[in-house]
Amino acid sequence: MTRVLVTGGGKGVGAAIVRALVAAGHDVDFTYRSSGDAAKALADDLMQANPGRTIKAHEIDLADKAALDSFCEMLEGESFFGFVHNAGQPYDALAAMMQQDKAEAAMQVNFWSLTRIAKSLMRGMVRAKAGRIVAIGSVAALQGNPGNAAYAASKGALISYCRTLSVETAKRNVTVNVIAPGFIDTDMMAPYAAFLLSEPAAYITGAVLPIDGGLTSMLGVHR
Repeated sequence: MTRVLVTGGGKGVGAAIVRALVAAGHDVDFTYRSSGDAAKALADDLMQANPGRTIKAHEIDLADKAALDSFCEMLEGESFFGFVHNAGQPYDALAAMMQQDKAEAAMQVNFWSLTRIAKSLMRGMVRAKAGRIVAIGSVAALQGNPGNAAYAASKGALISYCRTLSVETAKRNVTVNVIAPGFIDTDMMAPYAAFLLSEPAAYITGAVLPIDGGLTSMLGVHR
């Protein structure tokens, strides 16, 4: 059995990803910020339904740099095969009205926490010559939309980072991919995240996979 870390796994899409990964045979650690009851219930339910499996919930605010550093120091002593960065923080404001502190908070959660955690897990993955990293991006980084400047920038940084990381780690059998969902996030993304951690996906790396009903292809309904 392999071990996978999921950020933002306490509820919604993240919880669906956790369930899909457990169903696929993985032990799972996941982080949550405010959904404590739901996160603990999720871990307990999955442990009961899957005897012998280890599912751990970790409370952490990824916007808190000190807390993130402490969490990452703990991760460095552990061995993980996979990492799914699902945690995200929205910030909607027209570019002319954007407040830098709020934009920086979104960038910290959406982008910098990904780089910090990946750095902690990378050494073990490279040493094992096996690893899977999946980041949940957004079509906002691919398709202009009013009010999304800061959020889109954070997801654009995520895509660029993951593409570079995929090149740097390819020779060590570590894949890095981004799923770019549309504006309505549903648990339909969970199977894609689980697939990218599977053996058949070993040939896929550096990819950005839009799951957006054709939004980025400019498909529309014309009456």
